[in-house]
Amino acid sequence: MLQIVPGGVTAAPGFTAAGLHCGIRRNQAKPDLALVLADRDCAAAAVYTTNRVQAAPIAVTRAHLADGRGRAILANSGCANACAPGGLENARRVCAAAAAVLGLRETDIIVNSTGVIGVPLPVEAIESALPALADALSRAGGADAALAIMTTDTRPKEAAVTTEIDGRTVTVGGMAKGSGMIHPNMATMLAFLTTDCAIAPGPLRAALADSARRTYNRVSVDGDTSTNDMTAILASGAAGHPPIESPDDPRFALFKEALDAVNLTLARAIARDGEGATRLVVCRVRGAGSETDAEVLAKAVITSSLVKTALFGADANWGRVLCALGYAGAPLRPESVDVAFSSTAGRVVVCRGGEGLPFDETLAKEILSQSEVTLEVDCGAGAHGAEAYGCDLSYDYVRINGDYRT
Repeated sequence: MLQIVPGGVTAAPGFTAAGLHCGIRRNQAKPDLALVLADRDCAAAAVYTTNRVQAAPIAVTRAHLADGRGRAILANSGCANACAPGGLENARRVCAAAAAVLGLRETDIIVNSTGVIGVPLPVEAIESALPALADALSRAGGADAALAIMTTDTRPKEAAVTTEIDGRTVTVGGMAKGSGMIHPNMATMLAFLTTDCAIAPGPLRAALADSARRTYNRVSVDGDTSTNDMTAILASGAAGHPPIESPDDPRFALFKEALDAVNLTLARAIARDGEGATRLVVCRVRGAGSETDAEVLAKAVITSSLVKTALFGADANWGRVLCALGYAGAPLRPESVDVAFSSTAGRVVVCRGGEGLPFDETLAKEILSQSEVTLEVDCGAGAHGAEAYGCDLSYDYVRINGDYRT
């Protein structure tokens, strides 16, 4: 049985973290460099952006994780090190510096960056800060690390749960950042996960890839897939149970359940914290012919600019939902579709069989004015369903991105 626990990326025993300001960002009160360290060699895996334009740290981390092992995560905010002069050299250089300070191999380091594209990475600032960052490592340092990877985020994003495998308590924890340029096609933004589960690299990769598909890949804030997107995990095996060697092992499902719970919490937090957003929007599709169809339909609704702006105004313009379903590309019989809006303020059915119903506009506005709103869609065509997570589109999104660089 899963239990929510505090601690985020350092919830699992044997992991420490730290975050501090090294000088990349102008705001000296904002941490901009994060480090996570395991006390032993770990199985490691990652999923990466599918954008053809990829930041240098993606290539470096991909090479480092080729053997399925890792030990530490180093990430900075304020500079993406994407399309930047000397990008690969600089990514390798900070890995070498971190390895020297920590007494590790360069290939033990998972590295990533987030921030402005096209700007050279301030390598010297990172190198100078690494000794102090290493000295600050602690079990309590996860909160500082979560702050250090934020860009336009308004709040840190952390989650952790425990489960039981072979009578041993197993912990999965993580932290994420993401607010804008969020439209995943793997995992999106940055998410760093840790666990003391004993699991081989192969099944760990399988678990992460499928979990990302069902969580981060169902989030969209603005339809832009970043150059730096990465989700990475370190699994230390410190829980002490016999290792999970295959996805066919019954214990794999127990680990996967815990991993999914953490990733879903982080994914929803990203959608809730979308740039300029005032509410989390969930589209719940059921009655589809397949899970894939349901996912495609749900994502079409939460990415529709017209749906998003209607939700910002708490306008029950349900026709925009039906329109988005119609161009999603998945099989759909409009004459079988029902639509309802729900939140903590209640529930109202606005469409049945593809046609509008009379409904209380005042109640609908109250429902759509809450901090979390669910758009319920029943396709009436099968037994499958899926959810997607987004946010409304406000004036502030344009304000934030109109002067993001300057």
